[in-house]
Amino acid sequence: MTKPLIDTFERGALSGWRIVTEHAELLIARQGAQVLGYQRNGEPPLLWLSDQALFKAGKSVRGGVPVCWPWFGNLQRNPAAVQAEYHGSEAPAHGLVRGRDWTLLGIEEKGDAVSVKLSLPEAQQGLPGWPHRVELTLLIELGESLRMTLTSRNLDDHPLTLSQALHSYFAVSDVHQVQVPEVAGLEYVETLEGWTQRHQAGALTFNGETDRIYLQPPTRLSIVDLGHRRRITLDTQGSRSAVIWNPWTERAAELPDMAAEGWQGMLCIETANAWDDIVTLAPGASHSLAVTLASEPL
Repeated sequence: MTKPLIDTFERGALSGWRIVTEHAELLIARQGAQVLGYQRNGEPPLLWLSDQALFKAGKSVRGGVPVCWPWFGNLQRNPAAVQAEYHGSEAPAHGLVRGRDWTLLGIEEKGDAVSVKLSLPEAQQGLPGWPHRVELTLLIELGESLRMTLTSRNLDDHPLTLSQALHSYFAVSDVHQVQVPEVAGLEYVETLEGWTQRHQAGALTFNGETDRIYLQPPTRLSIVDLGHRRRITLDTQGSRSAVIWNPWTERAAELPDMAAEGWQGMLCIETANAWDDIVTLAPGASHSLAVTLASEPL
């Protein structure tokens, strides 16, 4: 057994950790506790990172797994209970933690497995415009698969309501050649056409911009990728919603950190608490949102 390699790296204004084991290579940025890359040995990357990603302080990187917290997406599209927790003048998309440096609590090795635990101490004192005290941690466990667990513990003496997501960008051979079979038969919110609720008749395939919130998905979702001849699996915990997104041509052209054709090689499936799947924490209570990523040949 080869001992894991644990090193630091810098890209632009960002720094973080690089971990190499017998199974895979993992990149984690200190900013946002964002996983930037995950590649299993002998495979194409499992996570997608934009060729034009910007590694700037205070700006989430396009790709990997950004952490969206304490709300997901546009705050005004969240339930009233989530909106009421924020008292700032401008609400950034996807919350308040993606552009902040997290603190490394420790890196632990167990054989060929490595776990990295990070926290955001600022959240324990309240974030700008969001005067609530929460112990927020992200545990990243790298073994034969990759598991991420985002845990929120309410330190205040009153309840707190939030939405959140682990916003995973997956690398695919060609989005035209992939499908997500497990959403067949589910209800979803079509955000591109009036936020109306619809029914998914069969496996999800892609032929245009996609931005949907699937309701009550199974705990396992997968991306069947014919081009790479593999199935990427997501096993989730603490979630009753999943967001599936691809910007396609026009939306991608509006994104300065995505190449014109970058959308073809990516697909987001976001493990989330979104729409009416929100989290209310009683004083002292905790909630964990988790996903395990793996792959297998077709």
